[in-house]
Amino acid sequence: MSDIRFGTDGWRAIIAKDFTVENVSRVAYATAEWTLKNFKKPSVVIGHDCRFGGKLFVETAVKVFVSKGIKVHLANTFISTPMISMGVKELKASIGVVITASHNPPEYNGYKLKGYFGGPLSSEKVEEVESLIPSEDKIYLNQVDINIQIKKGNINMVDLEQMYLDRVKSSFDLEAIKNSGLNFAYDAMYGAGQNVMKKLFPNMTFLHCEYNPSFNNQAPEPIDKNLLEFSNLIKKSENIAAGLATDGDADRIGLYNSKGEFVDSHHIILLLLLYLHKYKNLKGKVVVAASTTPRVVKLAEKWGLDHDTVKVGFKYIAGQMVTQDVLIGGEESGGIAIKGHIPERDGIWMGLVLFEYMAKSGKTLDELIKEVYDLVGEFKYCRDDLHIDEKLKNSIVKKCNNDEFSSFGEFNVIKVDKTDGFKFILSDDQWLMIRPSGTEPVLRCYAESKDLDGAKAILAACKTAIGVKED
Repeated sequence: MSDIRFGTDGWRAIIAKDFTVENVSRVAYATAEWTLKNFKKPSVVIGHDCRFGGKLFVETAVKVFVSKGIKVHLANTFISTPMISMGVKELKASIGVVITASHNPPEYNGYKLKGYFGGPLSSEKVEEVESLIPSEDKIYLNQVDINIQIKKGNINMVDLEQMYLDRVKSSFDLEAIKNSGLNFAYDAMYGAGQNVMKKLFPNMTFLHCEYNPSFNNQAPEPIDKNLLEFSNLIKKSENIAAGLATDGDADRIGLYNSKGEFVDSHHIILLLLLYLHKYKNLKGKVVVAASTTPRVVKLAEKWGLDHDTVKVGFKYIAGQMVTQDVLIGGEESGGIAIKGHIPERDGIWMGLVLFEYMAKSGKTLDELIKEVYDLVGEFKYCRDDLHIDEKLKNSIVKKCNNDEFSSFGEFNVIKVDKTDGFKFILSDDQWLMIRPSGTEPVLRCYAESKDLDGAKAILAACKTAIGVKED
């Protein structure tokens, strides 16, 4: 049997190659063993997103949990990751399991673990689960009948989507959004957020809000290059104020302005911080991942807010949200959480905050971004995901570790931050980051400058220096 390892955010593997019924059963067995060890009356909330095979893999895990005597709360339809996290907290369950590979390509599926508090299980706890994965499948799955277990009360069918909708309706001024005269658009990328937004705003402009387990053969990651159809839709309409996109399990956010221009997560985090602190008078700590723009810390310091920079992986942010008074926590990849909600990334929730902000301020997204620039300066950001062979990737990482890069072309390195990966601080508020992905065979390169040409120039210089040819 294959060796199973959890990455930055869960275990992910190619369906039918390593992500099989037998391997899901092994991971579920370890999850059950860990839960039994740590809780007197163990229970689990479980569900799957729209990805291929989700129902089959969930039923596999459910059979394992039931056979081990663990109470199961099973989602009655496909759900988003935030719905599972909210369900774990609301139902006071011991642990949550989501069968999802999030933003990964369609051939992948995955297995995420959620803590009782409603967010990602900590690295230490995940490692404990990982250590309990048996070398072979220990459960005879054909001996468990799910329908019989439902009748016995060992499996409780739950409507997590309705639970989520109820929370949204009690937390947002939806009437202000609907009556603002602003038209919004939503691209679900064929992901798990599709039904929620239809129910909340039936008259909104929708794209890719149908069930398509192959995501039309595109990774459901809400980044600009994957959302060109959405961008063009906004450009052609000429009356859409902003466009929201979410990934496969709807925990990450993508955003477009009225001109169909992509608004990256650095800008989104700053917009949310501006709204929450300046306009809603909320206080608390600001926690960001190492790959996020330093301008978030700059704004936190300007307002006297405590702040921290952590490793990439939302579990590191969630850990602080559980134990401290955190106002906002965010990552470059589009995972953001705020005070007043669960300690979990939630693309739909963040989008609704921004829609409400626009509706109540009467300002366009560009006007709100201008307000951010007045505080921290104008900037643009670019990311390049390099699909290179493992030997070259390891060689580059080794050189970074050994501090062999004092410059990248004309860009001299002032200092290096090694919180996670390698963040090279350059002059004039510019920076470059090189980091191997924790979930994919990819080397990520990030750059920020005062304009887009500057950011692209930094990335080009980076690729030349590390020996990667331009596409």
